Amino acid sequence: MALKGRTGASSLCRLASDRLSSAETRRYARHLVLKGMGGRGQQALKAARVLVVGAGGLGSPAIAYLAGAGVGTLGIADHDSVSLSNLQRQMIHTTAGVGAGKAKSARSFAQALNPEVQIVLHEQAVTAANAASVLGDYDLVLDGTDNLATRRAVADAAATLGRPLVSGAVSMFDGQVTVFAPDGPGFAELYPDSASDDDLPSCEATGILGPLTGVIGTLMAMEAIKLITGIGEPLIGRVLTYDSQGARFAEFSF
Repeated sequence: MALKGRTGASSLCRLASDRLSSAETRRYARHLVLKGMGGRGQQALKAARVLVVGAGGLGSPAIAYLAGAGVGTLGIADHDSVSLSNLQRQMIHTTAGVGAGKAKSARSFAQALNPEVQIVLHEQAVTAANAASVLGDYDLVLDGTDNLATRRAVADAAATLGRPLVSGAVSMFDGQVTVFAPDGPGFAELYPDSASDDDLPSCEATGILGPLTGVIGTLMAMEAIKLITGIGEPLIGRVLTYDSQGARFAEFSF
């Protein structure tokens, strides 16, 4: 399943203007020799416009791997600032960056890793009022936020705009990832409207194992790359869960 562009045409239609430079050919050499990816897949990544909502525990590994993979335009939406308690799991931020805006901190990391990627910042909270305008310029959205109000606003806007949404969530020792696609089951089928943040434990109250966010955030990046390049079978209508204590993955459909 390759992404559909904002005009309804395949994102591959932009590939002619997204040829790889000699430096990019060296940078992405392991992708270019990878069967199923090759030059066409790498050009699709370069042509893609991807938004990551939340530059925290899940957004950090997603941003790192999408930037490293060569996504052409990477949007980062986060209105929060880096705190010392973030650094146990949010590995793109640093001690020296405590107090800085997370979006700017994430941009510094991504640009240092891969200057070929264009970074666009959205340093505001994503809400029901502005979600459609924030998401509108992107082909694909990843949501790594930690509250249902934001997740619901992002999902509603993605559905309205016809954008695929990669959604991840973590709590304590467990995590999950899924994909909401325009032609698949929607957010409300997994998270009913009656669900509330009051019913969910907060990270501050119950804690979170640091590497767990890396596992789920990296899986989110993997799903995004699959959607962009058409490689494999995305998690549409399926939820992949991870129990870190038992070292077990499981899956259920919805």
